[in-house]
Amino acid sequence: MKNLNVPLPGREYNIVIESGLLDQVGRYCRTACPRARRFVIVTDSNVGPLYGERVKNSFSERFPVRLVTLPAGEKTKSVEWLSFLWEAFMDFGLTRTDAVIALGGGVVGDLTGFAAASILRGVDFIQVPTTLLAQVDSSVGGKVAIDLEHGKNLAGAFWQPRAVLMDPDCLKTLSDRFFADGMAEVLKYGCIWDADFFQRLLDCGNRVGIMAQIEEVLYTCCSIKAQVVLEDEQDHGLRMILNFGHTLGHAYELAYHYETYTHGQAVAAGMCRAAEIGVTLGVTDPAVPEQIVRAVRQFGLPDWIDCSMEDYRRAVGLDKKSTGNQITLILLEEMGKTKPTRLSREQVLELIAPYGKG
Repeated sequence: MKNLNVPLPGREYNIVIESGLLDQVGRYCRTACPRARRFVIVTDSNVGPLYGERVKNSFSERFPVRLVTLPAGEKTKSVEWLSFLWEAFMDFGLTRTDAVIALGGGVVGDLTGFAAASILRGVDFIQVPTTLLAQVDSSVGGKVAIDLEHGKNLAGAFWQPRAVLMDPDCLKTLSDRFFADGMAEVLKYGCIWDADFFQRLLDCGNRVGIMAQIEEVLYTCCSIKAQVVLEDEQDHGLRMILNFGHTLGHAYELAYHYETYTHGQAVAAGMCRAAEIGVTLGVTDPAVPEQIVRAVRQFGLPDWIDCSMEDYRRAVGLDKKSTGNQITLILLEEMGKTKPTRLSREQVLELIAPYGKG
């Protein structure tokens, strides 16, 4: 077992990483939310049949627990399903001292967290991430959101969990595609923060090698993200480095309507392009793009995704790292060292143009 404390003032919480932890979720939730008398577990149609009843049964019969199962997929991160959760919470009699549990991947965590942040002006919630992507990224840091027709994660809040409970055994049920999805974010931490960690990931070789060290991999990723969040909780400075590869990655997701490519696949290709743009600007060591391409290919991720200039323009215009007409593009100086670079939207589009279709 590994335990990582995130000491945000007034919102301190623990990240617990332990095989078999799903059977102890009830106990951990009671400790994290001692005032709660009712709990709602929100999951989806993929995760619910695997783990829903198991987590529900981890609670004492003294505490009413409701299991709510949503359709799996990015399209559930919507205004319609947010409203559905609000009504489900109220139907169950949820009060401001009760708590909500997100059991699933990033979609469930983001949607459930935003529902918890906004119902009754905010109730406690606990993250129980079941995918690699959610365990190393979306469950930690307190960003919760839904998608709008204009783009990804455009409506949301900062709402820290009361605990993050990770069972690495859940990763055994992931398909290779969705394991690779999470590896994009794992590799990102090496790119932006720790070159030695990046090399250790390459040395693991494949999924089997990563799983042999999974608790250490999860702990390292969460530790890096926690350090960043502690310094810049609300994304005004250092936290922006976590978006390496995302400016273009979100364009790929938008271009294919969140259906063809996973978030991790889009970010992997986005990191490759960002590295090339950094070289073009004279910011990035010319050896870096090849290092990233080799890594993403090694873990079954794409190093290129076709995208039209129209889709690039739509996504860059909605970049949440933008201020007015200025965009902070996250670039690397070398492996493990970032250089956030302020550019105008027009400059970013000019740099992207060689990669765009049409």
